[in-house]
Amino acid sequence: MGQLSIWSFPTRVLFGIGAAAETGNEVKRLGAARARIITDKGVVGAGLVAPVEQALASAGIGMTTFVDVDSNPVEKNVTEGVLAYREAKADIIVAVGGGSALDVGKIIRLKARPGVHERPLVEYDDATGGDAYITANLPPLLALPTTAGTGSEVGRSGVVTLDANRRKTVIFSPHLMANVAILDPELTTSMPARTTAATGFDALTHCLEAFVSLGDHPMADAIALGGLRLVAEHLAKAVAQPKDLAARGAMLKAAMMGAVAFQKGLGACHSLAHPLSNLCGLHHGLANALCLPAVVDFNAPVAETKLAEAAHALGAEPSSRGLVARLRDLRRAIGLPESLGAAGVKSDQLEKLADGAVADACHRSNPRPCTRAELLSLYQASL
Repeated sequence: MGQLSIWSFPTRVLFGIGAAAETGNEVKRLGAARARIITDKGVVGAGLVAPVEQALASAGIGMTTFVDVDSNPVEKNVTEGVLAYREAKADIIVAVGGGSALDVGKIIRLKARPGVHERPLVEYDDATGGDAYITANLPPLLALPTTAGTGSEVGRSGVVTLDANRRKTVIFSPHLMANVAILDPELTTSMPARTTAATGFDALTHCLEAFVSLGDHPMADAIALGGLRLVAEHLAKAVAQPKDLAARGAMLKAAMMGAVAFQKGLGACHSLAHPLSNLCGLHHGLANALCLPAVVDFNAPVAETKLAEAAHALGAEPSSRGLVARLRDLRRAIGLPESLGAAGVKSDQLEKLADGAVADACHRSNPRPCTRAELLSLYQASL
């Protein structure tokens, strides 16, 4: 038998203006009665949890809220969230926020039930085969994104910096996928322009890296190209006109599509981005935006045909050169910095960053193999 591929797209997704009002009904449909909301202080302060709480209350669902999620999540967020879930005697998790809150919600879910998944979190690291230890014995999860970037609401992984290895670690399993994703454009209108731009570039990077990654997944490829077209048409408008619900909705779709597509794999840009967030505090989407042009140049010798297709989807001259120009033009147009140096990264940090990048598993599906020296050179090219 030849190489076997497994393709799956099972998430139930509710999309539309005001969709958050269905949260309580979806909780009831899953047979739950008491929700633990997982979010962060910024999301609460922006008033985005209130409509979710109202929807739960209207459906007669009890609720408590956990807000201690960092922008770059750490293991402590998970540990404290698990304790809070158990103390509340909750039977469902409702994660509301950007990728950080949604990822932490998934990993709290992994550890929520006493006596289940008792291994240390580091043993669930996808890079070391930890997915084999994850079972379906998990409480249900609803996910409501308030940013349009990670697509974590339909993804099957959570990313958190662990105490044992001090690096961003991917914990992956189809069992971690949300039972329901609720995509409401109104929940994204309060995003500042800079956050809209950075998260939008994250969605773009997911689509692009998934499309050119190693492996065979025709559905993922088609969805990735569709996501790129949505980004090309709507990202700049979402940044410039934050109340444009059509643009906001289109970017939510693009983010979701990127996350569906990257079940195929990601690439070197994400391996570069993860240490930049962990060690330098850069927003993940911004880190991707700053490294992506150099990675496209690096991959061009082995992936020119696909890079040309991606360029065409983004409205650029169909070549890797055209794609790089389009990425730089878009980055500038939406107000993001044009280099790692402009974002505050120093040259004396690059060696440590390269150590983190080569240890990150994402580059394993990059179309061109990466050594540590090549990853270092990509940081230098992006500086």
